[in-house]
Amino acid sequence: MSRTNRKTGPMTTAIHAGEAPDPTTGASAPAIHMSSTFVSDDISGFSAHDLTADSPYAYARWANPTVAMLEAKIAALQGAEDCLCTASGMAAATAIFFTFLNQGDHLIVSDVSYAGVAELARDTFPRMGVEVSVVDMSDPQNIANAIRPNTRLIHSESPANPIGRLTDLAAVSTLAREAGAIHSTDATFASPIGQDTVSLGVDLVMHSTTKYIGGHGDAVGGAVAGRADLVRKMRLEASIHHGGVLSPFNAWLIARGASTLPLRLKAHQAGALAVAEWLEAQPSVTRVIYPGLPSHPQYDLARRQMANPSGMISFQVGGVSDGERIARSMIENLNIIHYAVSLGHHRSLVFWMETQGLMDSSFRLDPAQTQSYRAFAGDGIFRLSVGLEDPEDLIADLSAVL
Repeated sequence: MSRTNRKTGPMTTAIHAGEAPDPTTGASAPAIHMSSTFVSDDISGFSAHDLTADSPYAYARWANPTVAMLEAKIAALQGAEDCLCTASGMAAATAIFFTFLNQGDHLIVSDVSYAGVAELARDTFPRMGVEVSVVDMSDPQNIANAIRPNTRLIHSESPANPIGRLTDLAAVSTLAREAGAIHSTDATFASPIGQDTVSLGVDLVMHSTTKYIGGHGDAVGGAVAGRADLVRKMRLEASIHHGGVLSPFNAWLIARGASTLPLRLKAHQAGALAVAEWLEAQPSVTRVIYPGLPSHPQYDLARRQMANPSGMISFQVGGVSDGERIARSMIENLNIIHYAVSLGHHRSLVFWMETQGLMDSSFRLDPAQTQSYRAFAGDGIFRLSVGLEDPEDLIADLSAVL
């Protein structure tokens, strides 16, 4: 379902896309099909390559009704032609990379990205014969300069985890198209509601559905939505050969969460803006990064590109010793906000991320890229995922430790 052909609003789409009353029982809610195999009433081949869009269900690694329901829902929310759901966000990323990259190909990847992707690009692909350029994507010219004749994939992330830096996705999509490359984007921070990524020309949009789409912090999953021809290739390669398929029970949980995504994201945005404005006024806070604030260095791009800046805030408190001291105070004194990793849940979460540690482990940036990173993060940041609690309660909780 394309965004231009969608006939219902975002809430109606979130609730009804992919779902229908059960034809056997009349149940209004979707069923959980916890079966690894399905009885066949016809003679057929024993290869997933024989499958078509009309093929009956045969084996859960190939397809499952509950997972297919979630795939249809996410495709509709993202305004994409098709969607593949996976066992995790990293499985979604590897579905893209290992389907479309071969030995001798060239990958351009954002220098700031989810740590698992960053380490995969720096450690795994070079030993497999894939050339990798790690690029600061805040300036599209950096990407243009990195493109080679063998560039096959450009993978961006906007907003970037953990610093909230943006990439001009329409500009990068144009560069990729001119180079004959695929442009994939991790839009987990934005969700399908916060950013109409497909309309910006992106070929494949990946999400960790563990985050905003699921929204409750109880089901790990991933998804890649985009062009039907590309998703079909991933379905055959990643699902059948890599095997990182999503559990039907997790698909059911994530779909239940996705049904309220538009409503939840409005609340995430309202709460995050209130908390971000309060943080900017605190003497102990030296910098706040939130795409919904005019102080964000890419605020104009955020207004053009994002319908909703979601609930992700990064903020600085000075040097490393200040950050570690406040982190310890958070662990001991926060009553509402959980000191924990992950994001996009109904509960608020906060975590300290020291810059040098990330440089030494996941990112390993060159001096110019490190300087760009430090322009957002300084010596370290707190990544705060604002949940659905009352903003005044979150502010009271933070005021006890800042």
